[in-house]
Amino acid sequence: MMKRFCSALLLGTILASSCQQGAKNTSENTTQTEPHVFDTTIDGKEVKLYHIGNENVQVAVTNYGARLVRLLVKNKEGKSTDVILGYDQAAAFKEHADNFYGAVVGRYGNRIGDATFTLNGETYNLEKNDGKNSLHGGTNGVYNKVWTVENQSDSTITLAYISPDGEAGYPGEVKMKVTYSVGKDGDLEIDYHADTNKETVLNLTSHAYFNLNGEGDSTILDHVLQINADQVTEVNETLIPTGKQLPVAGTAFDFRKPKTIGADIEQQDRQLELGKGYDHNFVLNKAAGLQEVASVYAPKTGIEMKILTTEPGLQFYSGNFMDANGPRGKQGKAYPFRAAICLETQHFPDGPNQPSFPSTVLKPGETYTSKTIYRFAVKP
Repeated sequence: MMKRFCSALLLGTILASSCQQGAKNTSENTTQTEPHVFDTTIDGKEVKLYHIGNENVQVAVTNYGARLVRLLVKNKEGKSTDVILGYDQAAAFKEHADNFYGAVVGRYGNRIGDATFTLNGETYNLEKNDGKNSLHGGTNGVYNKVWTVENQSDSTITLAYISPDGEAGYPGEVKMKVTYSVGKDGDLEIDYHADTNKETVLNLTSHAYFNLNGEGDSTILDHVLQINADQVTEVNETLIPTGKQLPVAGTAFDFRKPKTIGADIEQQDRQLELGKGYDHNFVLNKAAGLQEVASVYAPKTGIEMKILTTEPGLQFYSGNFMDANGPRGKQGKAYPFRAAICLETQHFPDGPNQPSFPSTVLKPGETYTSKTIYRFAVKP
């Protein structure tokens, strides 16, 4: 296991006291986690906390599920603010793995209807973990596995996992890697790479839960959101796409111009009612390549996050199934209903069963690649 990085840039923010005794917090929304508190063993493998960062962005990552554990950025007062939800102990991530906090999810991020798909005439039955459907790869998704840290520097870390043929019902041995990098301009970049020895489907994404007021804040309804999308994929009563794409114009789903998340969330709309709010795939207005597709801004802290991606879709989830009586988060904080948002860059849900959707098939000899950047700044 690679030796963990201990940088002076991170003292007083996210590094443990084992790096420097008496390191001082710089924000009400930051916490310190000592390795002996966080670290554990899962499935017979060591699980640890790793750190990368610079003066603008500090990130803590664990090799359990290749998860983002902490993401600290500056607010309008210049204080570091942790903007993602999670836990202070690796064991808690394992105990509550099905909330997916901060994890890389897959093999197939999002839902597959009836937990089944057909590829080259063969039907594959997946694990049902969302009613009759499969969600984020099933109970044996990659979010629930211990990854290997391949390399690390002050500003980047690469984690790898080999998913064996047949894991969670998916065909092919898939070798995957995710690299987190921080940039000088407030960027957190996530790069995914994978290959397979047998034709399969693959759709990886990050399931970070954001609250730009700081994790533990009670709501995201005051956040101002913009999504460059003219359409969303219609869903049925179990949130599986019907294959239709609905125009957002004149509906609660129109975020083409910035508006608060709470502005229309209670509007009478069957699509909203199905998910208790927003839990829908937005069909992004973009060509191939890396482009800015969305932004979210919290007036309370002045923190703005822009999203750039190579992916064709964005799942906007407004924390509809969160519960203040559920598992406590960092420092014992409650995470109530709609206390976070997920903005998951992706190919479309149920893609393997929807011929009109962008293909998620990965063949031997091909390389799966995907890039997403979360770009942070303080908005004047």
